[in-house]
Formats: sequence, structure tokens, C-alpha cells
Amino acid sequence: MDAVDLDLAQVRAFVATAEHLHFGRAAGELFLTQQALSKRIARLEDVLGLRLFDRTGHSVALTAAGERFLEPARRALAAADDAIVAARRDDRPLRLDVWGHLFDPMRTIGQVVARRPDLPIEPNLKRGLPEVVTALGRGDGDAGFGRVHALDEPLPGGLAHRLVRLAPMAAVMSEDHPLADAATLRPADLRGTTVWFPAEIGKLDFLDRFLADFGLSGEFGGVNLGLDFFLGHLRAETGHASLLPADVPVPDGVRSVPLTGPVPLYSWSLIWRAREQHPVLRSLLAEFAAAAREHGWLDYDPAVHWLPPTELDTRPVTVPSEGRPPARRPASGLG
Repeated sequence: MDAVDLDLAQVRAFVATAEHLHFGRAAGELFLTQQALSKRIARLEDVLGLRLFDRTGHSVALTAAGERFLEPARRALAAADDAIVAARRDDRPLRLDVWGHLFDPMRTIGQVVARRPDLPIEPNLKRGLPEVVTALGRGDGDAGFGRVHALDEPLPGGLAHRLVRLAPMAAVMSEDHPLADAATLRPADLRGTTVWFPAEIGKLDFLDRFLADFGLSGEFGGVNLGLDFFLGHLRAETGHASLLPADVPVPDGVRSVPLTGPVPLYSWSLIWRAREQHPVLRSLLAEFAAAAREHGWLDYDPAVHWLPPTELDTRPVTVPSEGRPPARRPASGLG
């Protein structure tokens, strides 16, 4: 077999397109025009002497050769990124600002870091997204993790973000709440229960839209004193309930009941400076992508799940699954 020298920029273009099956979204992820992305993939196909994608109208699918090439291509990019990190490594870890601490974002960070404990990452809790955006703009941080869709306007220029997890939500309440013994609950079952949260409703876009969509009532305000106080309030107030990611453990006296029909999903994203990237960032993004593939973190079915309407990408899925008609995708969150 003749030796072939692969251009990693071309391989990266292929992997991004294979993961999105959409040239526009892949180009956005790589900060390229669609024309430039298409040229890189065409050159890669010329070098390999193989067609990697079938393009039919607006539909994109991997060929058999493309399917075979995808996983080795991912490994090649991961090895290249690790080489860059090793060459550039200094004593400063990637500073990862984390917000949304009542929904325990550190559980997700911990699962990703456990995959690559060698990655130098230093998480720091921040009050909210505006503070993280300001810090990134000043160069005081390298990346952030939290709910990016809480912004009322687009991110400032120079910042990018990517959706990395859709977390199923559960209803949490005192074990003495009338609904506490249910195996599952529908959002509509919470009618007649006060949905409580220790913050102003203007800061809670996800819960605000959830309440509006399902005709629920809420009580918001007070001082946010952290997750322990939040759960302690729910344990004491038997008429109150709230929402937490379903994988967040709760103490004795509190019940976490999975929500279904539909399952609300909470969006977690990474945010970073597009042009001044810490050398560890690509490896961190790759580990989030691998965890999403392994655990189904980005699974979304509009017949099963609920997202706020503002988080839905109205472009159809190119290849419907299990014979269902094309459905809306969750927005990719690419800046």
C-alpha cells in the first residue's frame, strides 16, 4: 500500500462533518465557510482515492468507506491534540469557570475528567454566565461550563460555545409530599403544587418556560444559599417541589422522581474564546464528545423530550431513526 500523508485540517473537517451530517454546522464549528470546508473534504477524498460522503440534495450521509475511516480519524486527531498539549504544556492548567451550581454541574465535569485524569483542569465556581462572559473577555479564564441558552442576546464577538449535554430532569420534593411515592411523574402532574426556587424568575429562563408550557405555578425569590439549603427547604415544605437533573443524589427525607411524558432536558454547554485557545481545550472537547456518544448525553427525540422552543433548531434531521418522520434537532449551540 502506498504511503499517504494526511492533512490533519482535512481530517478535522471530515470528522466535524461526519458528526453533524450537515456542512453548515460543521463549518460553523471550525470557523470556516462551507466552501472552504467542502474543499478540504474534497482534497482528503482525492488523497485517499475514496468517496467519504454521499450528498443527495440537502442530505449528507457517510459512505461505507467514511464509516470505516471515522473512528481511526478521531483517534488520529486525539493523538495530534495530545502531542500539541505535551509540547506546549506549562504549569498553568486550563481555568474552567463553572456556573449553575444548584444543578450540580461538577457531576458532569467529574465524569469527563475521570476519563482523562491527566488533563490539567482547574474548575472555579462563578455566580453566573454574565460573570463568565466578562472574565473570558478580559482573559481571566480559558473556558466555561454551564447553561449558555440563558443569554437574552447573542454571545459577544470572539466567543464560541458548544452544547455538550442534555440532562434529563426530575421532580424533587419532600418524602411527605402527596406525589412523592410515584415511580414517575408527568410535568402536568405538578399542577396544584408550587414549584419553588431560591432566585428571581428573571434569572431562571429554563424554569420560567417550563412553567409556562405546562401551565404550572411557581414561587421564586429569597437568597440562594446553595444546594444543601435548597434541598433542606424542599424537605421541610411539603407543598413545594422543584426540578433537578435526575442523576443528582438527594438526602434522606427528599425524593427525586423522574419526569416523563415528556422528559424535560437541561442544556449544558462549554464556552471559550475562539481565537485564543488553551492547548488543553481541544482534548477537553474531545472527551465531552466521547462521553456524549457513550452515555447518550445528546440524545433528543421530540416525541419523548421537552426543550424550551428557543433551543430547537428547526432544520430537519437528515436521516430519520426507526422510520419516524424528520424531527427538529436541539440547537447545537455553536458560536
